[in-house]
Amino acid sequence: MRYLSSRNSHDMQMLLDPERANQFRAGWRRENLSVSASVGFIAFFGVAVLNGVVMVSYFNELRREGLNIELAVIKGAVLRLRPVLITASVGALGLIPMLFAKAPGSEIQKPLAAVVIGGLISSAALTLFILPTLYKVFERTTRPASQPLPNPPLTTEFA
Repeated sequence: MRYLSSRNSHDMQMLLDPERANQFRAGWRRENLSVSASVGFIAFFGVAVLNGVVMVSYFNELRREGLNIELAVIKGAVLRLRPVLITASVGALGLIPMLFAKAPGSEIQKPLAAVVIGGLISSAALTLFILPTLYKVFERTTRPASQPLPNPPLTTEFA
């Protein structure tokens, strides 16, 4: 797949920036951005980008098979709904005990858990609803629907 295409990676970086939303949320609740919260940003941002790569690469694969852009986006979003939701929910559900912990030292863990849980929920929503819409808009302006996508390069071509 074309993961490292400059256009696709730039689009995903534009779309999947829930970090700013979480910084706003943390500022509204008058919490400080701690080191553990910063680590949480890094953790969920990686998951968010990978979810975007899963969606965009599947859209591209469907387009390569000859589907027009509307059908490729609808079919791709429906078929990749479960992988995106499972990836986000596993991470978020795994950190719920850390979020509600009352033991000594839990005040250090709570910001990390809050950032990751909030970030995964917001990035999953952005990936499932906003990414397909913007993919459709950007692809329509850059490539006609009748022209198929080129096949990705083989790994032997890079060696």
